Amino acid sequence: MYARLLLLIGLLLMPAIGQANDGFGGLTATGLQFQKSANIRMVSEDLFLSPSQVRVKYLFRNDGAADERGEVIFPLPPIPLAGLADSGFALTEDSLRRDNVVDFTAMVDGKKVAVRTDRVAVREPPFDEQRKGAAYYDAPGEEVTALLKGLGIPLSLDVAEVAAALASLPQADKDTLKAKGLADFYDGEPPVPAWSVIVRYHWSQVFPAGRDVSIEHRYNPAPPGGIFVWPAHERDYDTYQRELIRTYCIDAATRAALSKRLHRRTAGAVAGTGTAILLDYVLTTANTWQGPIGQFRLTIDKGKPDNVLSLCIDGLRKTGPTTFVSEKKEFTPTDDLRLLIVSGLEE
Repeated sequence: MYARLLLLIGLLLMPAIGQANDGFGGLTATGLQFQKSANIRMVSEDLFLSPSQVRVKYLFRNDGAADERGEVIFPLPPIPLAGLADSGFALTEDSLRRDNVVDFTAMVDGKKVAVRTDRVAVREPPFDEQRKGAAYYDAPGEEVTALLKGLGIPLSLDVAEVAAALASLPQADKDTLKAKGLADFYDGEPPVPAWSVIVRYHWSQVFPAGRDVSIEHRYNPAPPGGIFVWPAHERDYDTYQRELIRTYCIDAATRAALSKRLHRRTAGAVAGTGTAILLDYVLTTANTWQGPIGQFRLTIDKGKPDNVLSLCIDGLRKTGPTTFVSEKKEFTPTDDLRLLIVSGLEE
């Protein structure tokens, strides 16, 4: 991923990267979702975040008098096909061709469960820098699955396959898709799809009355990132750096660490250059369960000892050369997690 990061340019998905840096697109990560329940509460959540893997272990308890059954859902945010066609993405071409694009696996009470997948297509709303990560799950856009299926268009993440299907359509169908803002057609060039695909993993789960259920899952988060520039002196910060400071709570010590990390081989330079991974995790999906999280533990692995990590959370303590931990009791998330992980270019 780090090698690709230096080569892939053009996709300006994230406001922090999009204002000043070349980058590649990726996904916002999230936890499990369940229909709102008055009885099932999250006794504990043990969350592990790193650029290469997310692992979560939950303990749920049904305090009701009857068993409850429902669909436990793990959704990915919309993946824009136009972005896949135009520039780099954190997911590899091989993974984009698979049904299980992020290698998602789940276990219930220590045993692996069969997870089903489905896909829907949406036309996302216009880009908004202020849009929160949760909005990509709560209001992903207008669903256009039936329209595309009716025209024989596959809900694939293989852009070449989709473009070929678009090219074979009758002119009237092409005109319909273009009028709806779902595709662009150019003479001598492959058609460009303009919708996004949501991949959803789910299974039916019984929560027995008065009993605990342990659920674990893991996957490749595929976060976005790009070239990262940081001035040697605070007097040279512009709007871009000040927005990063606000978004990722970059305190004075971390600002000094960024300067030291990125300027170690460019002494006297006005600004140092590195690479950044932006790992977002939508923690507020925990509120679809009853009450607060009884015990919450967050572990972050920043990858390499000299990487620089910054995020907005209280009580984060260093537990190893690359790991940090925060623990909370009776925790009701009101904000999502946004991690900035910066490396040097030589990596």
